[in-house]
Order: sequence, then structure tokens, then C-alpha cells
Amino acid sequence: MEFKLATIDLTIVAIYTLALIAIAWWVSRDSGDHTKDTKDYFLAGKSLPWWAIGASLIASNISAEQIIGMSGSGYAIGLAIASYEWMSAITLVIVGKYMLPIFLKNGIYTMPQYLEQRFDSRVKTTLAVFWLAVYVFVNLTAVLWLGGLAIETVAGVDWLYGMMFLAVFSVAYSLYGGLKAVAYTDILQVTLLVFGGLFLSYLALDAVSDGQGILAGFGVLTDHAPDHFDMILSPDNAHYMSLPGISVLIGGMWVMNFSYWGFNQYIIQRALAAKNIQEAQKGIAFAAYLKLLMPLIVVLPGIAAVILYPQLSSPDQAYPSMMSLMPVGIKGLVFAALIAAIVSSLASMTNSISTIFTMDIYSKIKPKKSQNHYVLIGRIASLVSLVIALIVAKPLLGEFDQAFQYIQEFTGFFTPGIVVIFVMGMFWSKATSMGALAAAVGSAAFSLLLKFMWPELPFMDRVGVVFLLCLALCVVVSLMQKGATTNQSVDLAEVSFGTTKGFNIAAVGVTVILIALYATWW
Repeated sequence: MEFKLATIDLTIVAIYTLALIAIAWWVSRDSGDHTKDTKDYFLAGKSLPWWAIGASLIASNISAEQIIGMSGSGYAIGLAIASYEWMSAITLVIVGKYMLPIFLKNGIYTMPQYLEQRFDSRVKTTLAVFWLAVYVFVNLTAVLWLGGLAIETVAGVDWLYGMMFLAVFSVAYSLYGGLKAVAYTDILQVTLLVFGGLFLSYLALDAVSDGQGILAGFGVLTDHAPDHFDMILSPDNAHYMSLPGISVLIGGMWVMNFSYWGFNQYIIQRALAAKNIQEAQKGIAFAAYLKLLMPLIVVLPGIAAVILYPQLSSPDQAYPSMMSLMPVGIKGLVFAALIAAIVSSLASMTNSISTIFTMDIYSKIKPKKSQNHYVLIGRIASLVSLVIALIVAKPLLGEFDQAFQYIQEFTGFFTPGIVVIFVMGMFWSKATSMGALAAAVGSAAFSLLLKFMWPELPFMDRVGVVFLLCLALCVVVSLMQKGATTNQSVDLAEVSFGTTKGFNIAAVGVTVILIALYATWW
């Protein structure tokens, strides 16, 4: 085994690892005679401040597939891939204003729990089992696999040992403390990720301009790779199937974003753990601004690699190649930032897996057990999910050239149905449980049908079309099943959608920045 990092870089990574574990255990310690109950373990005692929520949302989101994959897409496609990040910012604002108040008013631990309140236990159990399967066999395996490959590329450590290190690291700092340990350590993770990423972008632009500075470097990029600064791709672009023109602004990307940021347990769980609705909304606004910053960190180095490393055999080599610009010592910090992004996502996913399994499935099979018992089951579920993911990662993903495509393709079959179920459940009182189940089944059926019957339809457009079909199906079935559902969720009239002046200013700021970005790079 040949290490590609200098001893000082490896030492920095080791110090960072130990420091993070120590901080996590310190934050997670029990006070006095109080031991962790389910609210402490799964929702951080509903005590998270806005800055922890915002940082944790981003740390949970950014992982190896984001950093390596989006940098690679920046190399191959250009700035257009930043739409995934920038459109997420406005999605977060909408989720914070219109969806989060409903979830918090219902006092839920999990997304399936809301579906049980709004529809019935069939819808809850169906979606709970689905999410567990996706989190373990798609998300968790992909993060581990791509993380292992990233460590092998950057540090020269075999991918298997890299995966094992990531799994053990994740368990060491998150298994005992639960969501609180994850959320508070994410502040350190995001700080390292942002500053490490910005420093790499600075070095990249400086190298492109032969030491003339970042503004000169940006000018060189726009002059020598102008096609990499088109935000809206035309139909004759080689990558149109990946980012089909105007659809990134008005089509299926909205469906994917709402599914991910609004109804995804391992993301929204941070906001559910807020002290109050105002803290949750401030945290979401903070995360929205961090999303606007992300393309500078993950996409720009990939575009710079077009000039610096034009002969790469694979686009995904762009980010690891750019790390060679880093001086000794700093490279260790940036590598630690990469590891931070990976283990934070792992910890978030395993915590959400344990929450859904314990609260939505196990507690229904074994009711009236002690709080300590449910916390123990949650920890066991976290551990088991990681072991399963370690075992199946290579068999599932080893044959894929781009594991990110595997994630998008698989989840894209179900995303439209999930969005329909939640949106109709929250905002249309006549939606029934049969209508919701029809949307869930229809999502997979319509997606498969369109995939094989209309293969030239871009993936993102297919998601949009399937969403409309599922919406129509849910309405028709619900109207046929009039009065067939007992709605036990909070009435919309009891929910306040009013937001503070600070949140409104932040929302306007995000909108103005987005308009300016797209107007500039259209």
C-alpha cells in the first residue's frame, strides 16, 4: 500500500478524526441523572439552534458523490450542473415557509409518521419500508462506495480499507449521541468543507492565470472554455439528456428538489429537531445561502481542470487531480474536509434509518417498551444498516461507471409519487389513502413504461411527466374513494404560514441572487 499523502497530511487527518470523536462524545454526554430518551436520541431533544440546523443540512447533503461527481460534471458539462445546487436554494426557502410549519405543528419524528396521521398505517408502512430499502441499498452503499474510491484515489489506501475506515469513523462519533452528536459536529465539518473548498478554488484560479490571481484566472476560464459557462443547454448539446435546457428551471428538477429537501427523512430531520419554528426557518435560510456557495467549491475546480488537466481519462478524476495543487499540510486539511463530508452523510443516513425503523416499525410491533430500549434498538439498527451497506456496496455498484447515475435513476422511479403523496396530503383535504397508494405504485409503473417506450425523453423531463400523471391518478382515485380516509393530522387552518422579517429578507435575497446568476450565464 503506497500512501499518496505526506506524513504531516496523514497526521492532520488523524488529529481531525480524534478531535471530532472527542467533540461528539462531549456534546452527547448525559447531564445529571437524565439518560437519553427517543426525543434526545432521534430529535436532539428538540433543542437545535438555527446555525446547527443550517450547517447540518449542508453537511448531510454534501458527500463524495457531490464533491467528486459534481466536480467531474463541471469538467465534462460546465456550470450548468450548478443548477442542482442553485435551484435547491430556492426550494429550501419554499420548504421552510410552506411545508415545515405543517410538519412541526404535527409534532412528528419521521415522514412516515406524518403519512399515518394524514392517511393511514398502510401508506405509512409502505413508505417506511421503501425509504429503509433506499437508504440502505442505494444512498448508504453509494456514499460508502464512492467514499472508499475517493480515499483510494487521493490517499492511495485500498477502497475496501477506506470504506471500513469511514464506517468505523461514522459509528465512533454518531452511534452514542444520535442526532445531537451529528448536528453539532456538522458545524466543524461544514466550516472545514467550505474553507477547504474555497481555498482549492483559489489555488485553481491562480494556477490557471499563472499566478495572476483569481479574477485573472476566472477571465482565462471564460475565454478558453466559454461553452462551460452555459447555464441552459441547447438540444444540440452533447449533455442535453442530463440537463434538458429550460427544464432545469420549470420542469422535473423541482420535483426532485422537493422530494429531497422537503420529504427526505435524513435531511428534514434536522429541522424537526429545532427549538421552534423560527429557529428551523432561520436554519433553512442559512442552508439556502450555503447552497448558493457550493458551486464555487465543487464545480469551479472541475472547470479549472479543463485548462490544467485537459487529458484526464475520466471526468471524475478532476477533483482528486486538482488536489495536487495543494501544498503539504493544507492538502491534509482538504482531504479531512472530503472525509468530513462523507462521514457526516453516513452518520445522518444511519441516524434516519434508525429513527424510521424504531419509531415507525419496531415500536408498532413492540409497543410500551422503555425509552432506553427504543434508543438501544435505534443504535443496533444504525450498526446493522452500515454492515449491510459494507457487504453489498461492491456487488451493487462495482459495475457502474458512474454510481451517481445509479442513485438518480433508481430514486427517480419513485420521486414523483412521493411528492404527489405529500403535496396532496398537505394541501388537498379530499386526498385519500388509496389515492396516495395509487400515486406510489403509479410512479414506478409510469417511470418504467416511459423509460422503455420513450427512451429519448431526458430523465429530468420524465420525472416531470410522471409527476403530472401521478397527480391526475391521485385525484381520480381519491374522488372515487370519497370520504374513505380519516385525517388525523392538524388542520391547515391551525397552521401559521407567517414568517419573520429576517426570513422574508433572506428569501428575497436568494431569489435576487438566483435571477442575477441565470441572467449572467444564460
